[in-house]
Amino acid sequence: MTWPNPRRAAPVARISQTALLENARLLRAARPDAIADLRRDAWGHGVEAVARAVADAGIRSVGVDAADSARVAALGLSSTTAAPDDSAVLYGLPGTGGAAALALVSPVLSTKRLLAGEGVSYGYTHRAAADTRVALVAGGYAEGVVRALGNRVTLDVAGRLSPVVGRVAMDVCVVDVGDVPAEAGDEAVFFGAGAAGDNLSDWVRATGLTAAELVCAVGLHVHREVAA
Repeated sequence: MTWPNPRRAAPVARISQTALLENARLLRAARPDAIADLRRDAWGHGVEAVARAVADAGIRSVGVDAADSARVAALGLSSTTAAPDDSAVLYGLPGTGGAAALALVSPVLSTKRLLAGEGVSYGYTHRAAADTRVALVAGGYAEGVVRALGNRVTLDVAGRLSPVVGRVAMDVCVVDVGDVPAEAGDEAVFFGAGAAGDNLSDWVRATGLTAAELVCAVGLHVHREVAA
């Protein structure tokens, strides 16, 4: 897929309203009196989008930061000081049976040849075993793409999983795309959609952080777009 806005050379958290609604229904079916956890801007997914899904699913109580109480009240939701339920299913985190509500996507900024023996990124922690081709993809530790992911996870580029190589930088990472027909402006997917739909589990293993911590960090540090 071609990046929809090549001028925005930064990752985007794409929020699925459909997935949120389906997941909210799962949460309510499991616990009719569920208290949905909308703290920290709904785990980085955006309070308004998640609150709409929760309200449409028939959940009436939410745990929310004080600054967002008025926003959820406008949708007929009651904020409470009681402890919210574990809402991992609401956000479709791995192992919950819910659909991923957040997909992290980003543009390919450029591509270049990498010859055997040449290294990439800080400290050259990766050197090419053979001649190959690499892509520079927007998204680094400033956007929640944790440094520990370097040399340990993959991205979906042109429908195929390709490894992140070398250390993750502040705003970019390098991906060994080999013979994948990737070009500048193409869309890469870190997790949550396409061939990278299950990649968040790999992020958990690579970083030692929880899935909730990872999606929250990403959602709070990148631009968000809400789609159907």
